[in-house]
Amino acid sequence: MNQIAADTYLAAAVVVHDGRVLIVRRSYRERFLPGAWGVPCGKLDRGESAASGALRELKEETGILGTIVAHTGSSSFLSDYRGRRVHNHQDNFLVRPLTLDVVLPSADQAHRWARPAELAGAGVDAYNLEVIRQALGGRLDAAGLRAMTARYGRLAPPPFSSPRSLPESRVRRGRRPVAAESWAADPPARHRRP
Repeated sequence: MNQIAADTYLAAAVVVHDGRVLIVRRSYRERFLPGAWGVPCGKLDRGESAASGALRELKEETGILGTIVAHTGSSSFLSDYRGRRVHNHQDNFLVRPLTLDVVLPSADQAHRWARPAELAGAGVDAYNLEVIRQALGGRLDAAGLRAMTARYGRLAPPPFSSPRSLPESRVRRGRRPVAAESWAADPPARHRRP
């Protein structure tokens, strides 16, 4: 029997726009769940907050900038890594997109904006369905979207649609404006910067 080797901390971004949820198919070259459909998610860097990690992973995996609307819950699962068991702890966030142009890192990946009722048929696994269900107030249908909208408001992006058009005060001077700083989308992170 394998012993638990380590604890890993993850953050997931459930991005909702115009009544649809962003799902991404992992590369077939991935070691963990190749070709699986789910929400953008990944490991936290040392010392990184879960909220900042969710936004960083969203940017790395899709090219989208977003802002945290709410922490919608936590989940955990066991996985195997090099013959050892890993206990994965995941914080899940509802995210409003600030940009909509999806750019995937691998050519064999795909993305889709799916209505909640379409997610199971799109190949999203039970674990990711539960993460999305949490974000939508417990339901994967129009009632879940209505409950989410009633609680958090409509999750539409602001009038700008690319990092280049972010208001100048939200992009650090002396850097290329195509990569908005993480504090631009995560205001609490602004106060942690030196």
